[in-house]
Amino acid sequence: MPSLLNGRVLLGAAFVGLAAVAGTMMVANQDKTPAAPVQKAPAAQVAAAPAPAAATPTPAASASPAADDGFTIKRILPIEGAIKYGDWHWDDKDVPAGPIVITVDLDARVLSIFKGGYEIGASAVLLGTQDKPTPLGVFPIMQKKAHHTSNLYDAEMPYMQRLTNDGVALHASNVRWGYASHGCISMPLEFAKKVFEQTKVGDKVYITRGKQVGMGDSLTS
Repeated sequence: MPSLLNGRVLLGAAFVGLAAVAGTMMVANQDKTPAAPVQKAPAAQVAAAPAPAAATPTPAASASPAADDGFTIKRILPIEGAIKYGDWHWDDKDVPAGPIVITVDLDARVLSIFKGGYEIGASAVLLGTQDKPTPLGVFPIMQKKAHHTSNLYDAEMPYMQRLTNDGVALHASNVRWGYASHGCISMPLEFAKKVFEQTKVGDKVYITRGKQVGMGDSLTS
């Protein structure tokens, strides 16, 4: 599944060393130079082939448009410059109801949330280290708990949304330069709350590394 790169300057870094700090791990020697992603040109729209004519004359019927599955990118938030640690953006004004899809790019270290194909939020996030990596793949949300404490690290994990049986989750944390997670995807508190309010159990999170998509592309392929 593609994660979002849309012409913004996004965060990319390599982390070395770690020490446990309130559910996250302190790391050092980060490369602070942001990557420069390139937005793809919008995908062309393909019209459906007309249905074959009936064997006997029948009254003309208007063709029904193809159903919109809500997973085609219809809008990307107009964010200028780098998304820095601690930064997040949100705009769901006038966005119609639709399915929720979350994408996470491990290279850019950015999470995006889409509603019916419209990006409504984006944030820089903390990810795992080489010893405790954030996994690649497609993960349905298995459990949601607004007030949660990790039984592995005895650390608060507000707005926890579990992705794996071994404890990888979306949750709020202190997102700042020099920190990493134990494999979880950690977001600023207020952003994590907004994401939590939008999702339900079963919504999918697509975690990729450096995959690029643009307007008109599918969120789920």
